[in-house]
Amino acid sequence: MSDEQHLADECVFCGIVASTVPSAKVAEDELTLAFMDIDPGADGHLLVIPKRHSTDLIDVPADDLTATTLAAQRIAKVVLSHLGADGVNLFNCCRPAAWQTVYHFHLHVIPRYFDKGKDRMELPYEPGHPADLDAIADRASVLAAALGH
Repeated sequence: MSDEQHLADECVFCGIVASTVPSAKVAEDELTLAFMDIDPGADGHLLVIPKRHSTDLIDVPADDLTATTLAAQRIAKVVLSHLGADGVNLFNCCRPAAWQTVYHFHLHVIPRYFDKGKDRMELPYEPGHPADLDAIADRASVLAAALGH
């Protein structure tokens, strides 16, 4: 069995790329594929993936990340202009603690509507409650040092 066939058999998104798993395709180019999410949080919710398999945000090569993000941006503009969305979320889940359930890097393009009949998503937290500023500064220092700044 080839590596490509193994990925298509093991990864549902690789199966979609290989056309062995059905999907409602929206857009495709040399590096990316966009298709509708089968468990949408809002009307028009779709996914954009690199065609080449990578597990998550940490694993995806820079050229695939760039191509996927630019495709998602292009699609987000169309979501706003053609679906009548009031806004759009671009969302990635990386690893189980961050709700990743399919282990092929992907970006969710989620149209957002004031009309809750079209939009079933709610924030998992309530913004507007800042954390301890000293703790925020401490984390910033750790990250900046690790990034060489």
